[in-house]
Amino acid sequence: NSRLLFAAVALPFQRSSVNVSALSSSSSSYSRMSPPFTITRDSKSSTVTLTPRDETSQSGLVVLSHGLGDSPDGLLDLAEHFATSMPHIKFVLPAAPTQPVTMNMGMPMPSWYDITGLDERSNENCNGILNSRDILRSIMDAEHENFKLPYERMVLMGFSQGGALSLFTGMQLPADKKLAGIAMMSSYLPAKSQFHITEELKNQFPILHCHGEADPMVNIGMARKSREAVVGMGIDGDNYELKTYPGLGHSINMEELSYVAEFLKKVLPHDDTCRVVLKDPADMSVKELKASIRNAGIMSKAAGFMEKSEFVRLLRDHRDGKL
Repeated sequence: NSRLLFAAVALPFQRSSVNVSALSSSSSSYSRMSPPFTITRDSKSSTVTLTPRDETSQSGLVVLSHGLGDSPDGLLDLAEHFATSMPHIKFVLPAAPTQPVTMNMGMPMPSWYDITGLDERSNENCNGILNSRDILRSIMDAEHENFKLPYERMVLMGFSQGGALSLFTGMQLPADKKLAGIAMMSSYLPAKSQFHITEELKNQFPILHCHGEADPMVNIGMARKSREAVVGMGIDGDNYELKTYPGLGHSINMEELSYVAEFLKKVLPHDDTCRVVLKDPADMSVKELKASIRNAGIMSKAAGFMEKSEFVRLLRDHRDGKL
């Protein structure tokens, strides 16, 4: 029964059960009343981006990838929580392409690569993973090229299939693209036969792997074997932490949420010396100017503007702290 198989396979990989309302009252009220970020959605790629409201303060990037059958919205609450306590970090949530998934009777669904089964042998068949790897690479490359953000101020993070893609991508980057770290939640090492760690990146940044011991979809045994495989390729055990949670299934609880947050704060601390280099307003198009002004939350001050010079002056005044 394909309908039953869809329910059994897809739903556990969807939105993690993070109860944002359970966060501390100070964090929740701050997020609701005056979030230090703005949210934009790309109509073509469906990518969701949380950008620091003060663009000049950004000094880090986290690319957060969702799991099988999900979308960026499935992890949006998680990103909002992190962005509230780490206002110097931009969070980019890409969307997986929709493609047939063998384990789901070939039905199309959002998936970073094909999954033929949950056993170790089936995990070798990950058709499409190289294309998805390039999606993550392009996001990081654009941030570096457009804003001069160092790669060592970037983290790849994801849930389930998204975490697997993060590990696969991050450990095989060119030698000059060393990251700040990798964070995986309820995840595993995919396509082991295609996975070759870049020699110069070995033990250069930490890997955090959080996993529920009662996960029925990605068994805790698979998580342990993933760590063993990566360590067997030359990564020190201290550089790959497998943090397990008794009783937790294929999901995220508040304890794990807090642990991941501390990891991000450790590998991407606030650092003014690594701030992004923004484009001079005079060199921006009117469309870019409006987008930056909207992101800064000062669009009301641009009411009635007709000339580009007016938008340029407003954005400059904002960046200079004159407003």
